[in-house]
Amino acid sequence: MKKKSRLLSTVVLGAALLFPSFSTVTEAKTFEPESNQEKFRVFITSTNSNEKAAAKGKFGVRWELDENTFSTSVNQAQYEALQKNKNLTVGKVSEVQVAAKPSTGTAAVADQTPWGIEAIYEDANITATSGGNNVRVAVLDTGVLTTHTDLKNNAEQCKDFTARSSSLINGKCEDRNGHGTHVAGTVLADGGDTGTGLYGVAPDAKLWAYKVLGNSGSGYSDDIAYAIRHAADEGKRLGVKTIISMSLGSAGKDTLISNAVTYAYSNGALVVAAAGNSGPNENTIGYPGALKDAVAVAALENTFENGTYRVADFSSRGVKATAGDYVIGEKDVELSAPGRNIFSTWSNGTYNTISGTSMATPHISGLAAKIWAENPSFTAQQLRTELQNRAKANDINGGLHAAAGDDIAAGFGFPTVK
Repeated sequence: MKKKSRLLSTVVLGAALLFPSFSTVTEAKTFEPESNQEKFRVFITSTNSNEKAAAKGKFGVRWELDENTFSTSVNQAQYEALQKNKNLTVGKVSEVQVAAKPSTGTAAVADQTPWGIEAIYEDANITATSGGNNVRVAVLDTGVLTTHTDLKNNAEQCKDFTARSSSLINGKCEDRNGHGTHVAGTVLADGGDTGTGLYGVAPDAKLWAYKVLGNSGSGYSDDIAYAIRHAADEGKRLGVKTIISMSLGSAGKDTLISNAVTYAYSNGALVVAAAGNSGPNENTIGYPGALKDAVAVAALENTFENGTYRVADFSSRGVKATAGDYVIGEKDVELSAPGRNIFSTWSNGTYNTISGTSMATPHISGLAAKIWAENPSFTAQQLRTELQNRAKANDINGGLHAAAGDDIAAGFGFPTVK
């Protein structure tokens, strides 16, 4: 059996996973199919309704991404023919994959409120958390074990966007990787029915578990883009505050995801994304975190330097040209949060400790949910400003390129509950 060719650029999750050695973002590559009959994903854009309808009829539709764009699968000969049609714009869909598959978690609850929770609550003696009521957090990841004792009470939606034979599957979001379950726990784990389990930042928020990456950690940008739009649309349909949390990223900018992030933010959702794990050099922030309409989160470690928490070396940095201006543009780190050695829920019903900006991102997503619940009149833009203001009040000066004020390592700083 031939290995399936993909004609896709490679992307990685925003987690360093078990070791900092996994923090390097894989370089983008393009693979050519072995024959013209092997199919791969593309997106087709056209303002010519007749040409677009003809293409849909011929190739089928996986996702309707906006009024002019849809994704489908074609072989090499079909792709070349489509490129010759002046009424159509055709692009290759990006592939997303983790840097390495994490090991199976076997830990029991060692700490109900791990160091990241203590840090964001500014309380070393905290035993339980609260907040997030009536706010939805869509975790776009490898899926979530929604039956985990610390997550089952908050799971409201469970959807799979990765199926090959069909598109969206309701009621399915199985996680055989662990990454997505870990992220969800940091956002909103509620300690379980007995209160003896793990607590996340906002245990009263509701979870929308959107599986956009397969069990091996691989997926496609059209699936992610559609899930982003779907989450924003669901928030509007249900009239609820929605936060989209994405612990994934790539070195290159993807058109489908970029457009989807702008769509979501313009339609009332707050988008939070990992800064990436390609630090400590400057200009290493990944996408979609690097987008202006997404909140990029850097990773802190439980070590003090220059009087503050330290930015992890693996955490990606922004661009020096815009440092100090307190204005978010493309390729800027915005906020920082705990991201090294983070203890959280795992996909076999237990717990695990892993590291990365993937782990920092859900701390901010949870805090955003908690703040929004306390300030339901806030727009997504006002919520973002509140996060920025809290970060300014808790500047980070530890780690390479960290400095007073808005810097390329920690952004505005570390926003907290207080």
